Amino acid sequence: MNVIEQVDIEQWSGEVDAATQQRAIEALERGRVLFFPKLAFMLEATERQFLSPSCSNGKSKNISFDPHSGVVLGSACNGLQQEALAAMMGRYASQAIGLVHNLLPQYRTAIEQARTSYRPVAVEGRMSSYKKDDRRLHVDAFPSRPTQGRRILRLFSNVHPADTARVWHIGEPFEAFVAKFLPRVHPPRPGVAWLLERLRITRGRRSPYDYIMLMLHDLAKGDEGYQRRAPRAEMAFPPGSTWMVYTDRVLHAALAGQYLFEQSFHLPVSIMQEPDRSPLRLLEAACRRTLIE
Repeated sequence: MNVIEQVDIEQWSGEVDAATQQRAIEALERGRVLFFPKLAFMLEATERQFLSPSCSNGKSKNISFDPHSGVVLGSACNGLQQEALAAMMGRYASQAIGLVHNLLPQYRTAIEQARTSYRPVAVEGRMSSYKKDDRRLHVDAFPSRPTQGRRILRLFSNVHPADTARVWHIGEPFEAFVAKFLPRVHPPRPGVAWLLERLRITRGRRSPYDYIMLMLHDLAKGDEGYQRRAPRAEMAFPPGSTWMVYTDRVLHAALAGQYLFEQSFHLPVSIMQEPDRSPLRLLEAACRRTLIE
């Protein structure tokens, strides 16, 4: 499986030539992973104190940062240490949006920067329900955060201080995945989306698209046979490297690793270079109906 597109840029800021920009956007929108082996997020000396799982509160698998408000959640830090943690995560958020603007200028006018996360806890040995187990192949869909068809673009950086890679499995093409699982998606119960929004269980209305994506996510993670036998490629992302992928289209699973930064972005389908390759358009074609109310 040829799923990786390598891009040999070394700086988070600065101009990117037009040929590289075009190669990057085509690869992303066609379901490949952009891999930046020479693009490292460098920790400052005072930030190395956060290379410990003890900075997590133990309740959340990630420490999250809102780049708009500066609020940090999921941390065990207090006072000046919490301020230093927020500054570190804010620096990653700033470099991440700068990279996207320079590498993917077509997205600049409409891309929305979502939360930043820092993951100090090792993937191995982390207990969770099957729906929350990111070691199982899945596409991203979130129960409480409907996207209304917007794309989920995510950037990751491995900052492990030792020679410990972040190991992923990357699954089969989205179209093949949908052909297997879409026939098993049953219709939603009438009024449930309205009730979830009314009770503030979801942040906004869950559209038919969001419902189908969440069902596909849950069905795949819960299918033991699929998890054992599904086609996949293994990729080890070493410390000092960065990668970018549309996680709503590319099936992925995190098998191993620790000390990772991640930045999420949302993007309207209309701004894509090839909108017909989006999960929304592919599912609408498969269902033969509009999926955004």
